[in-house]
Amino acid sequence: MKNKRVFVSGGAGVIGSVLVDALHKMGATVFVGDLKPRPAYWPAEIRYRQGDLNYITREELAEFAPDYFFHLAATFERSVETYDFWHENYRHNVRLSNHLMTCLKDIPSMKKVVFASSYLIYDPMLYSFSEPAAKAVRLKEEDVILPRNICGAAKLLHEIELRFLEEFKDSYTSFHTVYARIFRVYGKNSRDIISRWVRSLLRGEKLTVYKKEGMFDYIYAGEVAKGLIHLAISPATGVVNLGNDQARRVSDVLDILRQYFPHMELEEGQSDILYEASQANMDRFFTLTGWKPERQLEDVIPEIIEFEKDRLKENIDHTVRQLPNVLVTSISRKVPLLRAVKQALRKVGDEIRLFGGDIDAGCIGRYFTDEFWLMPHLIDLTPETCIAYCEQNGIGLIIPTRDGELPYFARHKAVFAAHGIEVMVSDERAIDICLDKQRFYDELSVLGYPVIPTAREIEGVSAELYVVKERYGAGSHSLGLKLSEEAARVHATNLEEPIYQPYVAGEEMSVDVYLTHSGRAKGAVVRRRELVVHGESQITTTVQHYELEQLCIKIAEKLELSGHVIFQVFVTPDDFFHIIECNPRFGGASTLSLAVGLDSFYWSYLEAMGVDVADYPFVRSNEEKTMVRYPQDVIL
Repeated sequence: MKNKRVFVSGGAGVIGSVLVDALHKMGATVFVGDLKPRPAYWPAEIRYRQGDLNYITREELAEFAPDYFFHLAATFERSVETYDFWHENYRHNVRLSNHLMTCLKDIPSMKKVVFASSYLIYDPMLYSFSEPAAKAVRLKEEDVILPRNICGAAKLLHEIELRFLEEFKDSYTSFHTVYARIFRVYGKNSRDIISRWVRSLLRGEKLTVYKKEGMFDYIYAGEVAKGLIHLAISPATGVVNLGNDQARRVSDVLDILRQYFPHMELEEGQSDILYEASQANMDRFFTLTGWKPERQLEDVIPEIIEFEKDRLKENIDHTVRQLPNVLVTSISRKVPLLRAVKQALRKVGDEIRLFGGDIDAGCIGRYFTDEFWLMPHLIDLTPETCIAYCEQNGIGLIIPTRDGELPYFARHKAVFAAHGIEVMVSDERAIDICLDKQRFYDELSVLGYPVIPTAREIEGVSAELYVVKERYGAGSHSLGLKLSEEAARVHATNLEEPIYQPYVAGEEMSVDVYLTHSGRAKGAVVRRRELVVHGESQITTTVQHYELEQLCIKIAEKLELSGHVIFQVFVTPDDFFHIIECNPRFGGASTLSLAVGLDSFYWSYLEAMGVDVADYPFVRSNEEKTMVRYPQDVIL
């Protein structure tokens, strides 16, 4: 595995964390995806992506160019699956497995896929009995299959999908596949029955035990990780069992625990489930790899006890942290923006709620949020009122969307942050510069940037034709375009604070940039504005323009902007740039930049959770895309 590039799904789990540690020590370059936060002890060179891998793109994986893929990510329930598991199983087992292989199957660097399958695929009638069994059934790979539950069915489906792809080896795909049918896993920091019992005993609780005569093939997570690596580097393909090949009764586990908890109390619960007596036949595994698991319950249980004791000493809070909700303000009719935020939140977790705020109770945007807040007018909205609403509703990120509210949120940004609420807005000075077109010109022209000449008096601009606009606010508001000097003077009389600029004939471009909390740009996307109505792009197409991207990045970093910002630029036929303005917020057509990889809302949410997004590179799509905005009916 030295110098190999390895992608691991579910790599922060019980098996995955041990596997990733082992791969890293072997010299592999590892990329991990998981819903959980990044383990704090992992070194920086392990690349991490927190979130739902149903939303990872082919471009992200192709950019990493993995040699090996260990697919561990899955969801399951103990013993009996609940009604709600129907949807969860489809999304995080069936759909996820198919999506990941759809992204990976045509990447030429791929050499092998190692899938963590399950012994739940075998017909349970082979190893289930109405009375305690004298010995366990050694299940072999050729035994009858009839998945025990929908989780097992999902595992079987993906085995068949991988077998299908294997048939196209060399003609379409470049990799082999192997699926390890793993038996009863236990380990540290786990939800397995052994860890749960240890935690209960350390708290002095009585254990409730069902069918203690049942027999299971317990295998330690560290041994599973070793076994998966052996399968990866061996010629193994297809179905291979992975267990200890040694069944142990539940009573054996209890006997071991009693050695360390001599005053252990337990009661036997009643259940109508059958007695299980299963064991992995590991003959094929040993023939293919020459390896067998070594560590047994007696070796590992003392370590699990010490691990759980240390966690208690460190007073670690084991409660699951509620993911913060999000508030988007001034939602009005901004349906594409709300959908884009919702899509970003789904990448992290289904339970995150999207709140929308507006002063208009009848605004259309309220129908595209989870909760609506009829906000007071900004002049009446104190930071204390907004903070109280956010704390009451578990909101950890606010996304302002209107120019007029940006100064308010920028001014109180530190107050919100002190209450654990991030605001996707730049600091006050940067906002003031961007919203004041005269100051924007004054600041950037001194620094030598090609900002379009701007003056408060027409005499300050030398031009044949003029553009006249308001000094503050949206650039399209009361815009006078391509005016003679006389017409420009007349138009200016209708404006509050007019400014004058020369009219420039050229191609109109928008440049979306995302900047992190540290003020560093993650990337930029240039869009050609092909049809503009009332200042917003109705048809826009992405283009590759490295020089323009870098120019806007430099300006954005120099102005110390943060979050999502948009530059408006005219490019003349001689390829000269005229920077018109910068809107320090997400724009009406900026969703196109999200579609090609500028994942602003996802990055902003991760930063609000305290995640360093250095691990989340901007991977731009190689394909250019066009967006057409149009009215749409939605049936609720």
